[in-house]
Amino acid sequence: MAEYLYRLGRFAFRRRRVVVAFWLVVLALTGVAAASASTPKATSFSLPGTEAQKAYDLLSERFPGTYADGATARVVFKAPDGEKITDPANKAEVEQAVAELKDSSDQVARVLDPFAVGAVSRDASTAYIQVSYKLPAFELDGSIPDQVFEIADEARQGGLTVEASGDAVREKLHLGAGEIIGVAIAAVVLMITFGSLIAAGLPLATALVGVGIAVTSIYALANVLDLGSTTTILATMLGLAVAIDYALFIVSRYRAELAHSSDREHAAGRAVGTAGSAVVFAGLTVVIALVGLTVVNIPPLTKMGLAAAATVTLAVVIALTMIPALVGFAGDRLLPRKTRESAVAHDGRPNMGTRWARFVLRRPVAVLLFAVLGLGVVAVPAASLELGLPNEGSQPTSTTQRKAYDLLSDNFGPGVNGPLLVVVDAKGTDSGPKTAAADLTAKIRTLDNVAMVRQATFNEAGTTAVVPVVPKSGPGGTDTEDLVHTIRDAGDTIKADTGATVYVTGQAAMNVDFSQRMSDVLLPYLALVVGLAFLLLIAVFRSVLVPLKAAVGFVFSVAASLGAVVAVFQWGWFGFQEPSPIMSMMPIFMIGVVFGLAMDYEVFLVTRMREAYVHGQAPREAVVTGFQHGARVVTAAATIMIAVFAGFIGVDDSMVKMIGFGLAIAVLFDAFVVRMTIVPAVLALLGKRAWWLPRWLDKALPNVDVEGEALSASPELQHMLDKPTPADEDVPAADERESVARDSHGAG
Repeated sequence: MAEYLYRLGRFAFRRRRVVVAFWLVVLALTGVAAASASTPKATSFSLPGTEAQKAYDLLSERFPGTYADGATARVVFKAPDGEKITDPANKAEVEQAVAELKDSSDQVARVLDPFAVGAVSRDASTAYIQVSYKLPAFELDGSIPDQVFEIADEARQGGLTVEASGDAVREKLHLGAGEIIGVAIAAVVLMITFGSLIAAGLPLATALVGVGIAVTSIYALANVLDLGSTTTILATMLGLAVAIDYALFIVSRYRAELAHSSDREHAAGRAVGTAGSAVVFAGLTVVIALVGLTVVNIPPLTKMGLAAAATVTLAVVIALTMIPALVGFAGDRLLPRKTRESAVAHDGRPNMGTRWARFVLRRPVAVLLFAVLGLGVVAVPAASLELGLPNEGSQPTSTTQRKAYDLLSDNFGPGVNGPLLVVVDAKGTDSGPKTAAADLTAKIRTLDNVAMVRQATFNEAGTTAVVPVVPKSGPGGTDTEDLVHTIRDAGDTIKADTGATVYVTGQAAMNVDFSQRMSDVLLPYLALVVGLAFLLLIAVFRSVLVPLKAAVGFVFSVAASLGAVVAVFQWGWFGFQEPSPIMSMMPIFMIGVVFGLAMDYEVFLVTRMREAYVHGQAPREAVVTGFQHGARVVTAAATIMIAVFAGFIGVDDSMVKMIGFGLAIAVLFDAFVVRMTIVPAVLALLGKRAWWLPRWLDKALPNVDVEGEALSASPELQHMLDKPTPADEDVPAADERESVARDSHGAG
C-alpha cells in the first residue's frame, strides 16, 4: 500500500492545481445542490419489529381518520394566583386559542377544547389544549411551531401563563458559537504545534472543504433520504475532528521528511506513503465502527452512522490528495525558522515525548497500575447507568417545552406527559374487541401506578379497540416501565382467553422496547466491530498482542467515559442539564465512535514504533522513537478533537450535548491515559513479545506495509525516482532527484 500511496502523493503534488480545483468544484456543486434543495425536515423515528411500533402501524391501518402517527402539541394555560381558569375572562382566552388553533393550518386534524373533554385540573387553575395534526412531525409545515407560539403569546397578553410542548413544536437544532470556538482552539493548537501559520492553515483548510462537501451533500439529500438535523450535526462534529487530525498527521510527516531530503515532491510522496497509510487504516477503523451501527436496525441511528462514515471516508481521501497538493503551493513556508522535526532539539535536550516515554519505561508497573486504577475510579458511576428516551422533562428549564411539561406534571400528575395506548386487535376472533377491551380495562384498573383508564374507542369495522391509560409516574420512570410489562403480561392472558392480541405503545413503551433493542444488539455489535478491527490491526501491526492491548485499552476508555457521562448528565454534576436518564442509544453509539477514534491514536502512535522496530531498533528503544516523532502530533490531534467535540456541549438538544461531552471526555481518557501512558507501559513489559506473530498467520496475512519499508527497499521505486517527472516549476532538477534516490534508504 505504501508504494501506491507514495505515487498518489507525488501525483497530487505535481498536479496540485488540478487536484485543488477538483475539490473546490465538488464543494461548489454540492453547495448549489444544497441551496436548491427544500429545507430539511425533522427526521422520523421508528423501531421496526417492536411491539410499540407494531401498535402504531396497526393504529394507522385501522384508524386512518385519527392520524395515529400524526404530530401533537399541547398548549397549557395557568390562571394568575387567586383566579381560576374557568373564570369567564380566562375561559374566553382559552376558547379563543382553541378557535385560532383550529384555523391555524389545514394540517390540523383536531383540537380538543379542555372544557369539553375535562382537561382541567382539580383546583381549576390549569387547563390544556390537545392539538393533533394529520402528518408526523418530520412532515409538518415549518411554520407550525411559530403559529402555535404566536397564539400562546396572544393568550399571555390576558395575564395567563401559557406554555407549549409536543413534537409538533419541537425547535430545530442549530449550531452555536461553541463549534466556532472549537475550531479557533484547533487553529491555536496547530499554530503552536507547527510554528508556522501556513502549516497550521493546511489542516483547517482541508477540514473545512471536506466538512463543507459532506454537510452540503447531507443537506441536499436530507428530504430524499429522510436525514434529520442530528445527522448533519454529527457529520460536522466527526468530520471536523478526524479531518484536522488526519491532515495534521500527514503535514507533520511531510515536514519530517524535508529534514532528510530537499526534494519536496519526494517528501510529499513519502509522507502520504507512510503517514497516509496510517491515516487509511485509522479511517477504516472509524468507518467499521460507524457502519456497524446498521446491525442495531434503528433507521435514524443507521442513517447517522452511514452519513458519518461517508464523512470520515471523505476526510481520508481529501487528506491523501489535497494535503500533498497544498504543500506544493506552500513551498518552504511550511517550515518554522527553527527546525522542530528532529527527535532532539538544537540545544541537545530530548523533547517532551522522549522524556515522557523514558519516564514510563523506567516505572512501567507503577505507571500502569496508577492509570488503570484512575480509570477504574472514574468508571464507577457507570454501574448506576439508567437508560431512557429523551423527553421534554430533560429540556432546559428555560424552554417553553420544559415549562409546559412541569405545569402538566404539577397540576395533572406526571403520567399525563406520557400516557400509554393499549391497542386490542380482535380481527378474526369470535368474541370481538368489546369483550377483550372490557376484560383488559378491568384488569388494568386493578394495577398499581394507574392514575386513570379512559373509555375504549373502537374503529368503524369493529375489529380494534384503543384504551388510553394514564400512569401515576412520568414517562421516564422505572415504575412506568414496570407498568408497561405488567399490562403486556395481562395482554397475554387476554389473548389466551379471547384470541385477541394486545399491544402497548406510547412514549414509555417505546422507551422499554428501545432499551431492549439496545441490550439485544450490543454483543453482536461489539463482536462485529471489534472483531473486524482486530483483524485489521493484526495486518497493520503484524502482531497479536498489540491489537489485543488496543482492544483492552478501549474497554478502559469506554467504561471511564460512560462513568463521566452518568455523573454529569444522570446525576447532574456541574449543571450541564437537569438530571435525567442517559439516552438509550448513547452507550452503543459512543462505543462505536470511541472505538474508531481510539484506534486512530493507536495507529498513529504505534505505527511509528513499529517502523522503528522494523528498521532494527530494540523494542524499548522503538517505544522512545515512536514518542519522539508521534507524541507531539498525537497530543495536538487529541487536543483539537477534544476542542471540536466540546464545542457541541452548547447545543440545546440533549442527545447532541451528551454525544459532544461523551466523545470529548473519551478522547481525553483514551489519548492521554490509555495510548500515551498505558500503551508504552505495556509495551515495555512485553518487550519483543509485543511484536510476536505466528509464522502461519504471518504468511497468510497481506503485507500492508504501513511503516513504508518498501519505499526504501523497492528497486522499482528507485527506478521511478530516477525517471524524469512531468514539467512543473516546483519539480527539482535531475541531479537533485538522484541525490534523493541515493539517500532514500535512510529517510524512514
